[in-house]
Amino acid sequence: MAEVGTEALLARCRAIVGDAHVITSDAGMAPFMADWRGRYSGRGLAVVLPLDTAQVAAVVAACAAAGVPIVPQGGRTGLVMGSVPDLSGQAIVLSLRRLDRIRAIDPANRTMTVEAGCILADVQAAASAAGMLYPLSLAAEGSCTIGGNLSTNAGGTAVLRYGNTRELCLGLEVVNAQGEVWDGLRGLRKDNTGYALRELFIGAEGTLGVITAAVLKLYPAPQAALTALVALQSPRHALDLLGLLQARCGASLTGFELMSAFCLDLVAEQFPALPRPFAGRHPHYALVELSSNESAGHAQGLLESGVGQAIDDGVALDAVVATSSKQALDLWRLREHIPLAQAAAGKNIKHDISLPVSRIPDFVARADAALERAFPGCQPVTFGHLGDGNLHYNVAPPASVAHEAFLAHEATVNRIVHDLVADAGGSISAEHGIGVLKREELARYKSPVELGMMRAIKAALDPLGIMNPGKIL
Repeated sequence: MAEVGTEALLARCRAIVGDAHVITSDAGMAPFMADWRGRYSGRGLAVVLPLDTAQVAAVVAACAAAGVPIVPQGGRTGLVMGSVPDLSGQAIVLSLRRLDRIRAIDPANRTMTVEAGCILADVQAAASAAGMLYPLSLAAEGSCTIGGNLSTNAGGTAVLRYGNTRELCLGLEVVNAQGEVWDGLRGLRKDNTGYALRELFIGAEGTLGVITAAVLKLYPAPQAALTALVALQSPRHALDLLGLLQARCGASLTGFELMSAFCLDLVAEQFPALPRPFAGRHPHYALVELSSNESAGHAQGLLESGVGQAIDDGVALDAVVATSSKQALDLWRLREHIPLAQAAAGKNIKHDISLPVSRIPDFVARADAALERAFPGCQPVTFGHLGDGNLHYNVAPPASVAHEAFLAHEATVNRIVHDLVADAGGSISAEHGIGVLKREELARYKSPVELGMMRAIKAALDPLGIMNPGKIL
């Protein structure tokens, strides 16, 4: 873009959002340029922070007229470099963090209308204050935003009962690539009036338009939630336990997280102050959560009878059932500290995959064996949301190999893991998205027909190619 055009665009942006909300200094832009995991830092023309949907629309229209690319950004907690610009320095980073209002709560309809910059934890708190539950829960909930959650179709720990973010959204407000506002903020469970436009924008990572607000589903707040950590011999036994608890507990089973022994070894090493629920070491663990709309006694009876049967049947080796909210929090902290422990221990090769739940034990066995043959002594860090088929199957280097040296083999490790995922009918991205990091992998595993349809949608909705360019496709 010509210098005169750049200055004209920046002047227009300042007129729209105010001088203080157009950042052009390198120091001021730096926090908006960096990838969450510290692997990459892009360059931008400016960071623009609009206050409301009208300002978003005006900024997008100005960028479209100038042919300047736009990178929408929320809490910047993504893990696939989907919300940072490239190195060209030509893009406007459109931060939505000032769009942070909760517009309405409708208890009778069990919906909440919120803006895209709302922090997930704040939405949870607002729902709780209204006596309701917004069930999306993930490790970054204190900093991630609803717009980012929707743009990546975030998952989290309660997908088993409540579904991904897609299932928690009834309506959207979106600014399209031309700067027009689509008001789809309808709190309807049924609306059979043509194409489901909402579905296009959820999970699109800002490549088709900018989500500015959403109507979210709320649920009755549970009367009680109980947590247990169950020791297991193998992922096969974890699958058996899941089936047993689903049969006994039905919809009360809210969360079911698988963790290998190595995961808890890492947590114990890096965070020794956290509790160790078992005296001995077991090969695998399942973190189980039940919630009940009846009573604490009802939830306790379901959980204890289910876990007790699993131990009697030889499915489970041992179990610890939390008897207080503090104990439950401590058990969840073990799970939530796994990524932190990995980061503290050194870099590893990460995979966010999904598989048919029935095929997870076979996948883990095959992947473990294939990686051991290729890199003797490497250590899979296996954990994730077994209940909905989503595993974080990460790979740490052998003890004798430096972390940076092992990262040089990332392409080989990815090929082993992703080929086995594809063979099992799975997906290379379950809840983190594609961004830049997995773009080439997507091209390998999607069919030409599917990629062609995706490109056609992109071309139709963003003919200038200005919306988060270089992401996904």
